[in-house]
Amino acid sequence: MAKILICGDFCPVGEIETLSLNQEHEKIFGGFTKYTSEADLSIVNLECPLTEKNTPDIKFGPVLKAHPDTIKSLKFAGFDLATLANNHIMDHGKEGLNSTIEACENNNIDYVGVGDNLTEARKFYSKEIRGKRIAILNFAENEFSNTHGNTPGANPLSFPKNLQDIQKAKRENDFVLVIIHGGNENYQLPSPRLKETFRFMIDAGADAVVGHHIHCFSGYEWYNKKPIIYSVGNFIFDYDQRENKLWSTSYSIMLNVDEDKVDFEIIPFYQNYKEVGIKLMNEEEKMEVLEKVDKLNQLIQDDQKLEENFEEFIATKEKMYRHFLEPYTNKYLHGLYGRKIIPSMLNTKKRLLYLNLFRCEAHRDIMFKMLNK
Repeated sequence: MAKILICGDFCPVGEIETLSLNQEHEKIFGGFTKYTSEADLSIVNLECPLTEKNTPDIKFGPVLKAHPDTIKSLKFAGFDLATLANNHIMDHGKEGLNSTIEACENNNIDYVGVGDNLTEARKFYSKEIRGKRIAILNFAENEFSNTHGNTPGANPLSFPKNLQDIQKAKRENDFVLVIIHGGNENYQLPSPRLKETFRFMIDAGADAVVGHHIHCFSGYEWYNKKPIIYSVGNFIFDYDQRENKLWSTSYSIMLNVDEDKVDFEIIPFYQNYKEVGIKLMNEEEKMEVLEKVDKLNQLIQDDQKLEENFEEFIATKEKMYRHFLEPYTNKYLHGLYGRKIIPSMLNTKKRLLYLNLFRCEAHRDIMFKMLNK
């Protein structure tokens, strides 16, 4: 039986970076290395570029990086493979990506999900484990890091290409694992669209699908007798709000791949909760997490309730997204608009125009190309 450990976002910033550079690795992992020792293949998502140079990309949202030597923490813990298809891997451009790849290669850690161009980024990872050929494919939802042609970047979520790659991997391997970086941050359920997307990967030929990116754990389901884990949460990601239990409560997955079946074990833990690093849970704490996972699983199985929960989540984000759509770029103007001192610049006709530009694939293709210039 092949044992594959899958962990979420590793972002060695803040105090984690300091501990890593001081080689205080055990303080970071807190005994978690017993699971990497047990696994035949240990996988983690490296959530930021590892570079000493400051070459920030022009983007919307946080720009992350850490020192290249922090890779030694992953080496210490026994990780074999880093998934790099995520929304931050190109935060410092090609220089940052090349430095990250070099750090992985110098420490005998393989990687998947990125490349100098789309063709390279689409290549899957393959390894024989206990007589079984295992393939890992890594996709990321489309943000600033993705490549779509001859530029370096992350392997994008693209149904036609993903289908081709999964089918190719299935022809050449015994077991296909798809790892996807996507979803709505700080929301513990998949959107209806994400549920369809993960199920599509199984229909395409994947034997298991695992997600991360949303900075919290989610539930899972068995679809056509194959496991879909919607999010494992953060693995190690320091945050200045150490009391944030949603951010800090996570789990990893140990996939057990046998001759004709697959099952998995959930490994819950706290990360950077009240104190730095991983803290393994006691039995009572584990049961609390598993009970929460079970409730999420029930919602995932009910399409109507899943839609209702997503509508409730949208309501909490509507004000922020309305501000995104306004042409104001000045925080003071946004403040005046929020207080209804100045009006919205979007009348009904303009909103309908935006709706059609975003909804229609043909219009969206043009908008993407135009805005990317």
